[in-house]
Amino acid sequence: MYTIFNGQAFLMPRISTASKPAFNRVVAPTGITLGDSDLPVSTESAIPRQSLTSAVADKLRDQIIRGEIAEGTLLRQDLIASQYQVSRIPVREALRQLDAEGLVAILPNRGAIVPELSPADVEELFRIRALLEPEVLKSSIPQLTEDDLTEAASILRKFATDLRLEKHVSAWGRLNWQFHSKLYSRANRPHFLNIIQNINNKGERYTRLQLFLTHGMKRANREHAELLDLCRKRDTAAACKLLRQHIQYAGQSLKESLQERRAQGQPEQQPARSQSAT
Repeated sequence: MYTIFNGQAFLMPRISTASKPAFNRVVAPTGITLGDSDLPVSTESAIPRQSLTSAVADKLRDQIIRGEIAEGTLLRQDLIASQYQVSRIPVREALRQLDAEGLVAILPNRGAIVPELSPADVEELFRIRALLEPEVLKSSIPQLTEDDLTEAASILRKFATDLRLEKHVSAWGRLNWQFHSKLYSRANRPHFLNIIQNINNKGERYTRLQLFLTHGMKRANREHAELLDLCRKRDTAAACKLLRQHIQYAGQSLKESLQERRAQGQPEQQPARSQSAT
């Protein structure tokens, strides 16, 4: 092959297609086949669907919320890493994530512990709930579908059944949040809901405690049923008023119970211990 430059002919070497860099052909997640003209893709660099940090954080969060890890418990990185068969790095990052959520406190020279909420802390959390949740419910009620209300009723029946069985106490807080969040689900207020869920996560073990210490099961069942009925009737004002009173009563009764029991030196949960995730 010749080319002309400044009136002179030059012989150009032939480029063999065999000398082109070879790329592996891979199938993208969408099913598109990538060929030689595409950028090279290494399957080794694929990001896992759920990182180790997120997986460890999810497990620990669930156990703290359920009360399986008691307040005051020291969370030892080496024990958790050994149990999950991971290095300490994802465990350390998971604990930092839970610290940001308020479920764990990282103390200098001590490590991470599950913090104890004071009566003042509990009062503050329930006050925030009483401010935010009626606003979200107000936006959600006009958009709730019959399927939403049917699902909420199903959760409420399960909740009412479990409230009669103390051996199911670990599920009380979870079912309470499922019922409330279903009624809020059509609000289209994602930032509000994120804040509310974080607050509920911090206080879920105290929601169970409030029901247990104050024997508030009957009142909770009655008010939940009334709240669902008002949502069915699209009586937004009455539903929001009831919800606010419902949250305020729960917070006040729990605060008083905590103050009384702590003044008497009675623990709310099992004695704290150093613990890995079990």
